[in-house]
Amino acid sequence: MNSSKYAELGAFLRSRRERIRPEEVGLVAGPRRRVPGLRREEVAQLAGASADYYNELERGAGAQPSEQMLAALARALRLTADERDHLYHLANRPVPRDGGLGSHVHPGMLDLLTRLTGTPAQVITDLHVTLVQNPLAVALLGDHSHFRGKRAAFVYRWFTEPEARRLYPEADHPAQSRAFAADLRAAAARRDAKDTEVSALVAELLDRSAEFARLWAEHDVAFRRDDRKRLQHPVLGLVEVNCLNLFSEDGRQRLLWFTPALGTDSVDKLDLLAVIGTQEFAPNPE
Repeated sequence: MNSSKYAELGAFLRSRRERIRPEEVGLVAGPRRRVPGLRREEVAQLAGASADYYNELERGAGAQPSEQMLAALARALRLTADERDHLYHLANRPVPRDGGLGSHVHPGMLDLLTRLTGTPAQVITDLHVTLVQNPLAVALLGDHSHFRGKRAAFVYRWFTEPEARRLYPEADHPAQSRAFAADLRAAAARRDAKDTEVSALVAELLDRSAEFARLWAEHDVAFRRDDRKRLQHPVLGLVEVNCLNLFSEDGRQRLLWFTPALGTDSVDKLDLLAVIGTQEFAPNPE
């Protein structure tokens, strides 16, 4: 990287860090804060980086940050879309297109996610790519940050990888398949007709899954908004939840949060999530 541009990257990160109050990102302010905004180690924690690595970035030194790290920093610092693009330009990385893992998450949606501390919640795209999860969502559904490429879309894994269905009871699989196909058709229709991301996903699914091809031919269309789900958790057992959705204005992103279904023992089971902590579970049942 050009040294002057790297120095500008460090200055930009510092300026964005200093404007954020800890409570705005779910941290406790605490006494004796000698710097405005967040501390460097707090940004590193929010972005999943080491404190030493982030310090090097602000100093304008170290290795060129990856696209994944830039996406994490943009979310940790609550950057606007223009600020996120500027960050990528300073780091000499291509600005990611909407819909992938590096998609910009609106700061307001991130703020809501931060405030949902008592319930599992996450932000996904209209193609069911998980962008960010809170700790309880990871504890309930597993960590989805390691999926890449077409496998990042849960709808792809649902129809092509049998293990992706383990979190639902087998009796619920047909209804979930139908709902996923109808939701994907609604998302495809809402996107531009020349959108290659969704057309490539549909073509791949038609080629690889006879079940998807059969459902796609039925032309059912319906966005998933409010679902009651039964989740088969490896420790908690069967958990019944309501899955609620908040859509972005363009419909490309959704904030999902899970609440216990009334009349079940799921209230107590979800209370145990914070005790159990994060583990490697089956993929996300969006």
